[in-house]
Amino acid sequence: MGTTSLTRRRVLTTAATAALAAPFVHGAYAAGRLSVGFWDHWVPGANDTLTKLCKEWAAKEKVEISIDYITSQGDKLNMTQAAEAQARSGHDMLTFLAWAAAAQADNLEPVDDIMGPLTAQNGKISRGIEYVAKQEGHWISVPACVGSPTLPSCGRIDLFKKDIGLDITKMYPADAPPDKALADNWTWDFFLSAAEKFAKAGYPMGVGLGTTNDSVAWVDPVFRSHGAALVDEKGNITVKSDATRQVLEWFKKLVPLLERDAFAWDDSSNNKYLISGKGPLIFNPPSAWAVAVRDNVKVAEQLWTFPSPKGPKGRFDPAVPFFWGTWKFSPNKSAAKSLLTYLCQRNSVEQTVAASKGYDIPPFSGLHDFKTWSNEGPPKGTVYNYPPRGDVEMVIPYAPAPARIANQIYAQGLVPKMIAKCSTQGQTVEQAIDWAASELEGFKRT
Repeated sequence: MGTTSLTRRRVLTTAATAALAAPFVHGAYAAGRLSVGFWDHWVPGANDTLTKLCKEWAAKEKVEISIDYITSQGDKLNMTQAAEAQARSGHDMLTFLAWAAAAQADNLEPVDDIMGPLTAQNGKISRGIEYVAKQEGHWISVPACVGSPTLPSCGRIDLFKKDIGLDITKMYPADAPPDKALADNWTWDFFLSAAEKFAKAGYPMGVGLGTTNDSVAWVDPVFRSHGAALVDEKGNITVKSDATRQVLEWFKKLVPLLERDAFAWDDSSNNKYLISGKGPLIFNPPSAWAVAVRDNVKVAEQLWTFPSPKGPKGRFDPAVPFFWGTWKFSPNKSAAKSLLTYLCQRNSVEQTVAASKGYDIPPFSGLHDFKTWSNEGPPKGTVYNYPPRGDVEMVIPYAPAPARIANQIYAQGLVPKMIAKCSTQGQTVEQAIDWAASELEGFKRT
């Protein structure tokens, strides 16, 4: 078995030159080859546990397995999917981010046969994740137990106390319910006032407005919690609303309080900013904290994860669910399904959650009771509130728009671009909304 990290060059050559695998053979022991492309985990060491589990499965089933760990940076994972779908050759199984699996629904092997037993065994899948993974009545991918994060707040305990006068560990303690009065006051309006205070203190909020996953994901709850939606479930364009105008006016106030290059940030920018010691808050999974434990423990000791602020319509943490899919043209679909079933067993999931230091949120409701989230530190309990609890609703950005439209909203970074137009590019709010409506009309025709 081999494991590699996939480069841009390999992305292009894998699809074009992948060797055909031998057919999967059922029997006392399985046989054949399986080529897998997993997302390259942000948390140091997390890939090792996944590799170990795959190796255990391969030894038991007598399968020759090769694993590529493919970074999401530079869009390499999406490039791999597009190249393989076009060439109809490549990995037998791949990781898909957010809406990418739904966008490839016609090319993915249905997995109803394994999702039935898995949900009966591990509990239901959240409605939002099922909305993406199930297309036209069929499961087209398995919601991944590795890599699927939410993006709640991760803040500095010391800076919030000093500059805001708020003890975030009291607001959202570990192993206890939140302080209701403090949590009720944790709103987007409070966030804006806190951003102003942090900016004056020389610590701008560490939120980006680029066109990659983290930026595209965190802005959705701001819109959603104010009742603003770009497209409804029937595909009707609904961006032209008072709620959208209200949110864009809010962003016009926020943008001057952020780092000047916020619109150029990618998924590593906010992590680096927090770990450097300058950032008071980011919206991110615990990967930034985990790297801080390794690279800047003094910062790590001051980090606390807690839910996103709320708006008039509720409190939402954006989820960027990952999915494991098998191509219809894969010669080893049975082996892929066997591996997927093995990776979704409780014992396997408990190991990958621990290896990710609590980063991974298993999609199955019965797998949210692991002790990792209570025990991880420093400080102990820092990620207890990372899995959605209490009044927090986990949502897929830009649902309930139809998958083909939501995927384009997400992949094209439409919302950060709309924010940029009316906050830094000289357009009015109405002009920015008109531009977005025009883009959405194009997405409907795609």
